[in-house]
Amino acid sequence: MSVDKGTRSRLLLGFLAQSFSKFCYTIIQLIQVPFLLHFWSESTYGEWLALSALPSYLMFSNLGFGSVAMHEMTMSIARDEEEAALRVFQSCWWLIVICLTVTVIVVALILNVLPIASLLNIHAISEHDARFIIFCLGLAVLLGQLEALLQAAYRSIGRNAFGMVLGAVFTTLGFTAILVPVSLGYGPRTAAMTFAATNISGTVILGIMVRRDVHWIRFGWRYASFSEIKRLAMPALAFLGLPMSMALNIQGTILVISHVLGPLAVVVFATARTVSRVTLQLVQMINITFEPEFSKTFAQKNWGLIRTLHQRACQSALILSGITVAIMIAGGPFLLNHWTQGKVPPSRPLLSILLLVVIVYSLWQTSSSILLATNQHKRLSAISLAANLVNIVITWGAAKVYGLYGAAASLVIVELIMTAYVLPNTLRMTHDTLPEFLRSMIDIPASIHPRALLRRLSRSREPESTPL
Repeated sequence: MSVDKGTRSRLLLGFLAQSFSKFCYTIIQLIQVPFLLHFWSESTYGEWLALSALPSYLMFSNLGFGSVAMHEMTMSIARDEEEAALRVFQSCWWLIVICLTVTVIVVALILNVLPIASLLNIHAISEHDARFIIFCLGLAVLLGQLEALLQAAYRSIGRNAFGMVLGAVFTTLGFTAILVPVSLGYGPRTAAMTFAATNISGTVILGIMVRRDVHWIRFGWRYASFSEIKRLAMPALAFLGLPMSMALNIQGTILVISHVLGPLAVVVFATARTVSRVTLQLVQMINITFEPEFSKTFAQKNWGLIRTLHQRACQSALILSGITVAIMIAGGPFLLNHWTQGKVPPSRPLLSILLLVVIVYSLWQTSSSILLATNQHKRLSAISLAANLVNIVITWGAAKVYGLYGAAASLVIVELIMTAYVLPNTLRMTHDTLPEFLRSMIDIPASIHPRALLRRLSRSREPESTPL
C-alpha cells in the first residue's frame, strides 16, 4: 500500500522539525562553552555545570504519564473521540501538576538541609547561591513536563512538526535569555533565575496557544478522573524502565570494564562508543517522526498503511545507519585521533564491533516505536531491563577472557535478544510476515524509484498546449 500525500507531508515536516530542533540544540552547545567561559572564570563555569547536572534527574518526576498521554490522545483523536482525549489530557495534567508540586516541596526541603556546596566541593559559588541555582533550574526542568503535554496536543491533531518547532524555539529563547545577564556581568544566580522566569513565561504562552489552536482542549478538572489515571498507570510506569535499561547498557558496561580492565581501557572504549553512537541520533529522528503516524493509523485499524509505514521506517533506519556506519569505519579512527588530540589510540576493530551493535540496535529500536506509540510497551520494558542485567554478567566474563573486543562483542547479544522479541510482535501488530518484511527492506518505493522520478521530470519539461 502506498503512503498518501498527506501522510508523506507530515512525515517530511516532522523530520525537518526534528532537524531544526537538533540544529538549535547543537548551536546552544557550541555557543554555551566559549560564551560562559569568556565572562566567568573556569572554576565558576565548572561549578555551574556540576549544579546544572543535578536537576536533570527530575525529568522522571511525571512517572511516565506525559509520554503515555501523548500517545493516548493521538489515538483518541484518530478515532474521533475528542471527549476521551480531553479526559486523558485533564487527568494527566492534574496528576503531573500534583507530582511537580510535591517534587518542588521535597527538593526545597532537601536543599534547606543538605550542605550542597560542601558535598559537591564547590567554592566559587556560595552555599546560598548553589541552593538557589538548583531550585531555579529544577523548576525549569519540572515545567518542561507540562510543556511536553501541551506539545502533545498539537501532535494529536497532526501538527506534530509545529509542536516540535515551538519546543525548539522556547528552548533556544531560554538559553538566549541567560546570555543577557551574563554579558552584563551577572553571575550564575541571576542566570538561573532568568532561565526559570523564561521557562515560566514560555509555559504560559504555550498554554494560551494550545487553547487557541486545539479546539477540544479545555483547562480545568471537569473531565479529570482517578479511573483514567489508574488505567494509564501501568504503561506510564513501564516507560521508566526504558531509560533505566539504557543506563545499564551505557554506564553499567563502563563500570564493568573499569573493574576488569582498568581506567585506561574505559577511556578507549568510551571514546569509540561515543563516535559509534552518532548514528543513533539520526535513527532517533526517524523514530520520533514516524511515531505520531503509528498511533493514528493503529487507532484507525488501517493495517495496510501501518504495515507500509513500519516497513519504510525500518528501511530508512537501516539505510541511514548503514551509510553512517560505512563513513565511520572509513573515517572513525581519524576522527578519534584528532578528537582526543592523539591521546587515545584509535582501534578500528573495536569501532567496527561497536558499529555492528548500532546497526542491530537501529532495526529493533525503530520497530519498537509501534509498541511505544500504541502504549503496548510493558513487556518491552521488562525484557529490556532483564536483557541488560544479564548482559552485565556476560560483559564481565567476555572482558575477562577477550578484553575490550569481548566486552564490545557482548553488547551484540542484548541487541539480538531485543530484535528477537520486538520484530515478531511488531509484525503481528502490523499484519505483516517476516518474508514480506525482509523483502521490503531491499524494495525501492515506487514514488522514489528512478524511473518514476524520470517520468515526472520529463512530464514537467513538456510544453503546455495552448488552445487555438
